[in-house]
Amino acid sequence: MRGKRATGAGVLALALVAGAGWAAQATTGESPSGQAVTAAKTAVVDGYQVVTLPNANVPNFQRRTLYCPSGKKVIGGGAEAQGNGAVLVGSFPTPDGNGWIGIGRQDGYSSVGISVYAICAYV
Repeated sequence: MRGKRATGAGVLALALVAGAGWAAQATTGESPSGQAVTAAKTAVVDGYQVVTLPNANVPNFQRRTLYCPSGKKVIGGGAEAQGNGAVLVGSFPTPDGNGWIGIGRQDGYSSVGISVYAICAYV
């Protein structure tokens, strides 16, 4: 079940990276002939940036923490556990909202590969 939740966060991150945007707004106006016209435009997230902490082996259950650049807050993120029998144990924002934490373990080994991703913006 945890894998499905992590995938959901990853899909959100990919949608944002691909430029899907946060939200759509509709505006209404009038054409030169007097007909009502509705146009949709995508809202832009100010200072949007994906920051990554590349894969590194760390002891099982050791946190890997990634912080947003100065002035930005985390608006999403994720982590990946890599290795035979690797399990992502936790993926969540830092308590201050300035970064993202990834925690994992690997069955039969004392270390696990962990990558961390943070979606940052001015909020």
